[in-house]
Amino acid sequence: MSFELRALPVIALLTALGLFPQPQILAPYVTTPEDVVERMLALAGTTRNDVVYDLGSGDGRILIAAARLYGAKGVGIELNGELVKQARARADGAGVGALVEFRHEDALAADISQASVVTLYVLASGNAKLLPRLKSQLRPGTRIVSHAFSMGRDWPADKTDHFVSAGGDEVTLYLWTVK
Repeated sequence: MSFELRALPVIALLTALGLFPQPQILAPYVTTPEDVVERMLALAGTTRNDVVYDLGSGDGRILIAAARLYGAKGVGIELNGELVKQARARADGAGVGALVEFRHEDALAADISQASVVTLYVLASGNAKLLPRLKSQLRPGTRIVSHAFSMGRDWPADKTDHFVSAGGDEVTLYLWTVK
């Protein structure tokens, strides 16, 4: 019997007792329409000098667009290993694989301190969980853009952008600049 199989009952017991940390899913996987991606990056004022972190990067479309449109570097943090593989393949196919990387990692445990732009499409409850990490790790001047969900009353957005997407959906984007 392999070590992994022998370890499973112990890990299950530690998890049940709350002693083994499990990554928390901050939102279900839902793709962001391309026009919304472009509007998020424009709202953040993305440039080629930025390092864009996408927390919950899914198939990588936000970072691929940041690299393709602006020449920005990017880091995607994603819990789903299959989506990480898909994002890497999509980035290579788009010719921007050298500018972006995708990590199979928990956004609530990741080091995001090198970001100058952070993009999010997670639930309000996920934003609430991320908020302490965003405030403690990000440098002043870092811009954060969230698709659809605010950070709550404790941190009102510096700017909101309401529009109708190409698909006919009403969209709200939120922008914060770390002070």
